[in-house]
Amino acid sequence: MQSVAYDLHLHSCLSPCGDMDMTPNNIVNMAMLNELDVIALTDHNTCKNCPAILEAAAGGPVLVIPGMELCTVEEIHVVCLFASLAAAMEFDAYVASRQPFVANDEAIFGKQAICDGQDNITGVWDNLLVNASEISIMEIAELMQRFDGVAFPAHIDKSAYSVMASLGDIPPECGFACAEVARPEKLPQLEALSEVIPTLKILTDSDAHYLWDIGTRAHFLHVREKTARGVLESLRRGKLAD
Repeated sequence: MQSVAYDLHLHSCLSPCGDMDMTPNNIVNMAMLNELDVIALTDHNTCKNCPAILEAAAGGPVLVIPGMELCTVEEIHVVCLFASLAAAMEFDAYVASRQPFVANDEAIFGKQAICDGQDNITGVWDNLLVNASEISIMEIAELMQRFDGVAFPAHIDKSAYSVMASLGDIPPECGFACAEVARPEKLPQLEALSEVIPTLKILTDSDAHYLWDIGTRAHFLHVREKTARGVLESLRRGKLAD
């Protein structure tokens, strides 16, 4: 077993709320400067910048896991991570098929830029990515089995777009082994409200939309190997991985 410093919730310039400096190479280089071992790219409802960031990180010290921050029909944000780029892109296509079309207005929401591995903008995505999909949180467990992934509810301590804000608790039938808190000091309050949260491994990520918000070497996972599968295995085991 080894410990790896992680930040598993990052947005690129493809998320409309992401800064245009959040390009694949900039993200990877900032992660290196911050001495992170593992990061995940998790744009809103899309994995379309994952090929570029995996190319940018190839051969370097930072492991990049392809992922997505899915917005469910209940308007709950769920971080979904995948063992391979192929699985992530298959999930990307599935989510796109279950997302109603609303044209993005760049003047209001921001540009949704698709990049290549050299940070060149190769296109834009027209459908507004921050809208809720037609996928329920109750479908996540089956979808992660189908697409070789792992999911956890994002920023459960926040008053918007969190499972606690929407449902009041984490449904045990969702089968989550982990949950993310933005502010760990709020964890005791959350645990007092829930029978499920105390059983979960708690993660803290940056949810960075700007380069200066990317996490530092502060939070660690215990993994059998520093690979995407190794990280996903640790997440699946939840507290047992500790």
